[in-house]
Amino acid sequence: MPQTIVEKIAQVHLAEGPKRPLRTGDFVSIRPHRVMTHDNTSAVMSKFKGIGAKKIHDPRQLVFALDHDIQNKDEANQKKYRAIEAFAREHGVDFYPAGSGIGHQIMVERGYVIPGSFVVASDSHSNMYGALGAIGTPIVRTDAAAAWATGEFWWQIPRSIQVVLEGKLPAGATGKDVIIALCGLYNHDEALNAAVEFSGPGVASLSMDARFSISNMTTEWGPLVGWFPVDEITVDYLKRVHQRLKATGIERFSEKDLYHWSSNPPQPDANAVYAARIVLELSQITPHVSGPDTVQVMASLAGMERNKVAIQKAYLLSCVNSRVEDLEAAANVVKGKKVAPGVEFYLGAASKWVQEEAERRGIWQTLLDAGARPLPAGCGPCIGLGVGLLEPGEVGISATNRNFKGRMGSRDAQCYLASPEVVAASAIAGYIRGPHETVDRTPVRSYTVFASDTVAEKVDILAGFPERVHGRLVFLPQDNVNTDAIYGKDYTYRDDVTQEMMAKVVMENYDPQFSSRTRAGDVIVSGFNFGTGSSREQAVTALKAKGIPLVIAASFSQTYLRNAFNNGFLCVEVPDLAKQLGEQFAREIAAKEKTIIPGEEINIDFTSGLVHWRGEKFAFPPLGSVPQSLVIAQGVENLVAKRLGLATVK
Repeated sequence: MPQTIVEKIAQVHLAEGPKRPLRTGDFVSIRPHRVMTHDNTSAVMSKFKGIGAKKIHDPRQLVFALDHDIQNKDEANQKKYRAIEAFAREHGVDFYPAGSGIGHQIMVERGYVIPGSFVVASDSHSNMYGALGAIGTPIVRTDAAAAWATGEFWWQIPRSIQVVLEGKLPAGATGKDVIIALCGLYNHDEALNAAVEFSGPGVASLSMDARFSISNMTTEWGPLVGWFPVDEITVDYLKRVHQRLKATGIERFSEKDLYHWSSNPPQPDANAVYAARIVLELSQITPHVSGPDTVQVMASLAGMERNKVAIQKAYLLSCVNSRVEDLEAAANVVKGKKVAPGVEFYLGAASKWVQEEAERRGIWQTLLDAGARPLPAGCGPCIGLGVGLLEPGEVGISATNRNFKGRMGSRDAQCYLASPEVVAASAIAGYIRGPHETVDRTPVRSYTVFASDTVAEKVDILAGFPERVHGRLVFLPQDNVNTDAIYGKDYTYRDDVTQEMMAKVVMENYDPQFSSRTRAGDVIVSGFNFGTGSSREQAVTALKAKGIPLVIAASFSQTYLRNAFNNGFLCVEVPDLAKQLGEQFAREIAAKEKTIIPGEEINIDFTSGLVHWRGEKFAFPPLGSVPQSLVIAQGVENLVAKRLGLATVK
């Protein structure tokens, strides 16, 4: 059976799962090559200790890098940092103190990410590791604690989308413009929660730093993985990493490994099955700007220049666009010039090594001479921490990866994203513009969806897991039902909310009548991207408190899905059922009914992977031993404790 690259790499790192070639939708337990945590290491430590674990399963898997709140010198933060360092020393974990750089950059430049590996981090921009031919994907803190204790975490293999890059970038266009174009062209969740495989002849024209930028910002586009094939550019980069580390007495991979990656790189099978294909002609890419306040809206730089949008702040920093190539491109723009009056231009390297290299080449000094304000190597303003945040009424242009409202400061400010060259040119001009004249052109949209049928499959059921569930169907027809709709913010941070109270207020912000109209045992069916929004776990536990046995949806927010199974709550994706219900109850939906209860039961058969409704059958990905074990144990923390021979947590 041919496999995509994600299926193949997952197969290599499989700890538990189906006894057949892996495919999209499979729930598996993965033994990752590396697990990175940053400032949130402290929270993971608490979960690790809360489980009762005493020993790290494999210290070589772990990397701690302090990078988020490094400008904060308060004693509370410094105490947290000291505790993380002491924990790392006690358990023999590689530790990078504040000022070393952003964790993702450390992972790639210090040799922790290698082709064909499976690398995770408790941070959403783990996608960046895909630039080196690895699976890079985010995990939540509970998963990180489980990986610390057992060396494993659970994962559901996402569908794969092939992105074929044709041609080559014209002068003035960058990797950042490529990902801005993808976010703007395909902005209706086409790639949400997918694994993106970049391919095609255009890949060879992209530098390593351009690939890092594209993979990194696939996070904002929606995918869980942004994978690039391994070629000469990849291997040359890894050779430089190898030589630099070897000079310091460190060898994370060998000359033999480099030869193997060059002669036999990881790649998908020729007849692999994809959910969709996107074709992007790189020669059509021109400098573009995202925003304001969203990556889903893009505008050509030529169009922006006509509007002369004034700025007060410019940012050249973050894990997406602050490597040597980025800094050099910006320095070439500002050389011999000065930042415009009234503009603050903030500069931060992706790592200490990047800054040292930029200093050695004279790049750093050129930026400082132009008036850039240096910051320590870390996240800083990108995550809304430290100096230089956007104030009310201000407009910023940034080479970072996110411009969500309030992300980099005040919610009453505006933020645009662009390439380092555009940021630098805008800082000099005082308004959004580029260093050169550009054409006003938008790439052609080319998106093909392929039919994919979920195959019903017989599954062995573990003791304690239900073979079947049946209950009254409750249809919530909306897509993107968010966690605030499921469990409101007014209750999220209260410690006095009982299970009974949770049951009464669940779905209150979606439909105030939901609690009174539903009962324990009802089965919810909803649309696409159920559980989007914040990561609050109560959006799961409140439904459990109501007595809802499971939620069926066309698709789930990945964070919600992880929180659900991590709390032992069943979620099943059945898009065909959701679509059919949408057609059957079109009249009620048109009448704006939010909770539709037809009065009939729906039956879910886990032994065969089938949902039965009104005489029809709908298949869903089989729930094998991995998700069953999570549900039986009532969550991942209990499951880990059980495997370690400890008392259950809850």
